[in-house]
Amino acid sequence: MAEKTPHQNTTFALPEKEGSEGGDGRGHGYLATPESGSGPGVIVIQEWWGLTDHMRDVCDRLAAEGFTALAPDLFGGWVAHDGEEAGEMMQNLPAEEGARQLAGAVDYLLSLDSVTSKTVGTVGFCMGGGFVLALAADQGAKVSAAVPFYGVGQAVPQAYAGVKAAIQGHYAEQDSMFPPQDARAQEQQIREESGAEVEYFFYDAPHAFHNDENPQGNYRPEEAELAWSRTVRFLKDKVE
Repeated sequence: MAEKTPHQNTTFALPEKEGSEGGDGRGHGYLATPESGSGPGVIVIQEWWGLTDHMRDVCDRLAAEGFTALAPDLFGGWVAHDGEEAGEMMQNLPAEEGARQLAGAVDYLLSLDSVTSKTVGTVGFCMGGGFVLALAADQGAKVSAAVPFYGVGQAVPQAYAGVKAAIQGHYAEQDSMFPPQDARAQEQQIREESGAEVEYFFYDAPHAFHNDENPQGNYRPEEAELAWSRTVRFLKDKVE
C-alpha cells in the first residue's frame, strides 16, 4: 500500500496555474549539495514509484561528483510499493502539473548560491525520463543537458523543436514499456526537429535496469554502472 515517506528538505515557489488568481503554490523536493559547497545544477526526476530512497541516493551520488542536485517531489511525499499503485499515481499526475513543478524547480535551482552554472542539466528515469524530454522542450536554453533513462509516460513530447539541450539517452533492448525501435525513432525525431546533439545508448537489459532497489527484479549492475558513468561524464561536459 502506498505510504507517505517524504525525503523533502527544501521548498520552492511554483508558477501560477493558468487561470488562477493569488497564490501560486509551493513545490517540495530533496536537495543535495557537494562537499565544496557549490557546483553545477542538475534536476533529478523520479520514477513512477515517487521520491524514493533510490532517487535520494541518485542526488547524493551527483553531489559526490560535484553537482548541486535537486529532485522535486512530484507526488507530494507519496511512495508506491507495487506496479499497480505506481501506475495509478503516475496517471493521476497531469503532464501540465508535472511541468509546472519542474519549471519552478529549475528557477529555484538557478537562483541558489550553491549553483555555479547558468543552465541546468536534468536526468530522469521511467516516468521521469519522459519529463526530462518535456523539460528540455519546454525550458529551452535553461536546460543544457538532458539524460532520459528509458523515458515513458504522460509527459513524453510529441514534438521537439524547442529543445536546445544536448541529449544522451539510455534505453533497454528488452524494454516492453518502450521498445527499442520506438526509442531509435524518437532519437531521430529529436535530431531532425531540434538540430540538437542527440545520442542514445542501448543496453542488453530490461526496463528500469538502473534502479538498484530492484522493485521489479530488473536491476542490471554492469549496465547500470556503464550508463551512470556515461551520464556523469556527459553532465560534466555540458552543464556550465
